[in-house]
Amino acid sequence: MTTELESGSNKAPSERSVVPREYLFPFILVTTLFALWGFANDITNPLVRAFKEIFLISNAQSSLVQWAFYGGYATMAIPAALLIRKVSYKSGIIIGLILYAVGALLTIPASMMMEFNVFLVGFYVLTFGLAFLETTANPYILSMGPKETATQRLNLAQAFNPMGSLSGMFVASFFILPSLQVAEFREAELVAHPEYATMLPSEVDGLITEAMETNAAENPEAQQAMMAHDLDVVKTPYVVIAVIVIAVLLVFIFTKLPDTGREEESIRVIALFKRLLTNIKYVGGVVAQAFYVGAQIMCWTFIIHYGMTLVGLSAAQAQNYNILAMSIFLVSRFVCTFILKFLDPGLLLGVLAVGGGMLTLGAIFIQGMTGLYCLVGVSACMSLMFPTIYGIALDGLSHNDAKLGSAGLIFAIVGGAFMPRYQGSLIDGEGMTIAGQALESVRVSFFLPFVCFIVIAIFGFAVFLLAGKRKVEAL
Repeated sequence: MTTELESGSNKAPSERSVVPREYLFPFILVTTLFALWGFANDITNPLVRAFKEIFLISNAQSSLVQWAFYGGYATMAIPAALLIRKVSYKSGIIIGLILYAVGALLTIPASMMMEFNVFLVGFYVLTFGLAFLETTANPYILSMGPKETATQRLNLAQAFNPMGSLSGMFVASFFILPSLQVAEFREAELVAHPEYATMLPSEVDGLITEAMETNAAENPEAQQAMMAHDLDVVKTPYVVIAVIVIAVLLVFIFTKLPDTGREEESIRVIALFKRLLTNIKYVGGVVAQAFYVGAQIMCWTFIIHYGMTLVGLSAAQAQNYNILAMSIFLVSRFVCTFILKFLDPGLLLGVLAVGGGMLTLGAIFIQGMTGLYCLVGVSACMSLMFPTIYGIALDGLSHNDAKLGSAGLIFAIVGGAFMPRYQGSLIDGEGMTIAGQALESVRVSFFLPFVCFIVIAIFGFAVFLLAGKRKVEAL
């Protein structure tokens, strides 16, 4: 930690530190929540492809998993924020953990009934809980110390989110996807048809899907048995995480946490909304966050489709590249958090968005494994976007305004509900030819995240230029 002599400041060291000593234990405890919702996010992403084959539905239909999952955020974000303005952060966390556990446990009746829609209800309720947790934990972390280090503090806490995400990806890659009987069916088809080795992966993928549909029509009892087995595999990790969440819930119930800000007066919602909606930086942050979350979920959800359809990988093999992407994401977040000490957040955000856009174009236009590696590399650029946008948007707000302001940023997660569905529809459609190059529909679909990165870059550079203009005017 920098000494007073080195910094030239008269403030006590604890006032300037990223996490003051008196908040260290609460900070560690609340930071565990970031890993918990990371696990839920990234164990669910691979299910879009898995449900497509288990239930034999289209890509657009299977992307309803993300519609339900991220739609839950949009539904509950603002009600959660209004509630935590009147109660403690601890109460908001407890409510969130209860809803998380209930949603995860709904996978039990969903698997028994073999109903896709019941799974969607479970994911929807689960994310009610995640909305409470994120709406509560993010501003709580920001409030645990001096304003000057708030963005660094949130980035530090957010750095543990990918650890939970990696855990979810490992469970999906090594326990769910390889254990599915639909994966065994796919492998058996490849062995039975050696001529597939001479065909394009996209053609092979279509032929295997047709074989699955034919088998379901001709052997309905075998199809039911396979579906029951695979849904039981999908259910198991959700039951396990529900037990873990209940254990964490008990810890929070019996732990005393500091109350760093609560609204004692009546809530003037209209006036509060007016203050937020006339704050250009905040509104721009909400828009940028929606496009960021959309880009993130599209890149991580459909990397499996990219690997299977364009490179010829199995679902488990393609998911391994998602793990690689998340590992890069995790390392990059720590690196970029360090860089933030020397670089303006808006400038860094803009540069990362430009890098993400260029790599997305590489995934679209470059064939084979190189294109896949470009898609993996996008995660390095996305690593710091969520917390940086979050910190920029809430900068200057009071603790209590930040509670509702954070709800708008969590509501922006709805981008993860809408955009994957549009991308799934593009994947179900036809490819196109650009500049003489034939692009499969999966490649074409990645123009959506490319557009998202353009929006994020505009926001980042605009914030940087605005901050520079204000500094000049202050001289």
